[in-house]
Amino acid sequence: MELGWLVCGTAVLLLLHVLMELSPAVNFALRIGFYCLLCLVSSALAAAACLVINGGRTVKNMRIIKAVVKTFKYFFGLRFEVKGLENFEVEGPAIIVSNHQSILDMMGLMEILPDNCVQVGKKELMYTGTVGLIIYLGGVIFINRKSTSSAKMVMAEVAKTMTTENLKVWVYPEGTRNCTGDLLPFKKGAFHLAVQAQVPIIPVVYSSFTAFYNPKTKLFTSGKIKVEVLPPVETKGLTSNDVTDLTDRCFHTMRETLFRLSGRPS
Repeated sequence: MELGWLVCGTAVLLLLHVLMELSPAVNFALRIGFYCLLCLVSSALAAAACLVINGGRTVKNMRIIKAVVKTFKYFFGLRFEVKGLENFEVEGPAIIVSNHQSILDMMGLMEILPDNCVQVGKKELMYTGTVGLIIYLGGVIFINRKSTSSAKMVMAEVAKTMTTENLKVWVYPEGTRNCTGDLLPFKKGAFHLAVQAQVPIIPVVYSSFTAFYNPKTKLFTSGKIKVEVLPPVETKGLTSNDVTDLTDRCFHTMRETLFRLSGRPS
C-alpha cells in the first residue's frame, strides 16, 4: 500500500514538472498557488508568534513578519540588489513612497523595511484570512478608498500618530498594482500628509518585474530585482499650495529611476 502511494505521488510530481516545463500557464498557476499557500501558512505561524511575543497589534510585530517573509525569495529564485539604505536614517518620522507592481511587492517591501514603519493599505485586505490577521497585527493602517472623507480622516489621524510615536509610514502613491514597467499617475494623499506633518518624503524604487513576472503572458520565473532608496525630499516650509509641484517632482524622479534600474530608455 505504501509503495503504491509512493509511486502515485512520484508520478504526480513528474507530471506536474513536465506540465510546468511545457506550459507557461500551468507553471504560472502553480507558482502563484504556492505563493498564496505560503502566505496563508506563514501568516498563521507568524501571527501566533506575534501574539506570544508582543501580545497583540503593534508595529514591533513587523520585525517578526519581516524575518518570515525574507525567506520567500529562496522559494522563487528571486535576488535583490539594494542601494541607498542609508537614506532611511533620518531623524524623526517620514513618509516613504514606492512603486506598486504586483502581489510579489510584499517580498520587496520586507527586504528593506526600516524599523518603526507601518504601511497604509486598502480596507479590503483585512478580510484575507490569516494574511489579513497578520497585516492587522503588524499595525497596518487601513483606509476606505471608496470614501474620500473617511480616507482623509484616517490620514489626519496618521499624521498625528506619526509625529507622536516617531513612525515612518509607507504609502503606494499609484493607488493600485501596475505591472506595466511604467508608473501610474500619483495620488496626492501621501504628499498632503507629508506637508501637513512637515516630514520628509523618502522615495523607493523597484525595477520592473516584467522580465520575470507578467500575469498577462503567464510568466513567472526566477529573476533579479534592483531596489534604490533615494535621498529624502524635505517638506519643511511647504504648504498645501506646494503639494502638486511636490507630487510631480517625486513622480518624475522615481520614473527616471525606474527606467534606469530596469534598463529602459527614459
